[in-house]
Amino acid sequence: MHTLTEENYLKAIYRLAQRPGEKITPTAIADKLGNNPASVVDMIKKLCDKQLITYDKRKGALLTNNGQRDATLIVRKHRLWEVFLLEKLGYSWEEIHNIAEELEHISDATLADRLDKFLGFPEYDPHGDPIPKANGKMPAIPSVTLAEAEPGTLCRVAAVKDTSTDFLQYLKKLNIHIGTKLQLLERIAFDQSSIIRINNEAELTVSQKFSESILIS
Repeated sequence: MHTLTEENYLKAIYRLAQRPGEKITPTAIADKLGNNPASVVDMIKKLCDKQLITYDKRKGALLTNNGQRDATLIVRKHRLWEVFLLEKLGYSWEEIHNIAEELEHISDATLADRLDKFLGFPEYDPHGDPIPKANGKMPAIPSVTLAEAEPGTLCRVAAVKDTSTDFLQYLKKLNIHIGTKLQLLERIAFDQSSIIRINNEAELTVSQKFSESILIS
């Protein structure tokens, strides 16, 4: 059994580990969680003592097999709860993250599997993030952003990298969601903004930050 704080650290390290080649430092963890770096160092020691992570200055923090298992379960529960909140309770996609942050800490051993079955075994959460399976396997993770696409590209929104309330509300206002068809019409050399067409209808100029926040397939 882990404390809520320990689980949040495991999840933060898990998510930082999804960035290839990036060393997971106390500063990176502190930035992810909005914590003081000094308190992060103390928690790293506790997690090492519990054999959930290893840490040295050269390699940074790494999840052990036990830490990977526990972190994967936390992420699995979080993303399943997001699907439940959106599909079954009618919450909007900008509301579900904070609620799922609380629900993910329910420790019942069979809850995640029952929830997964009830929802029809979804592969992705409402933001496009893959939901780990009970055996720890993960569906394919979208990795190409709209900012990397060439003008003329036809694509669909596969996921969003920015899950802040402001960005999700902006997408909702534009009627953009997971699965929306986009066409990149032009990229402006001056500031790398882009002109896109949404669902073969409306044309819109969006910022570079916008394009970097949209993952496509």
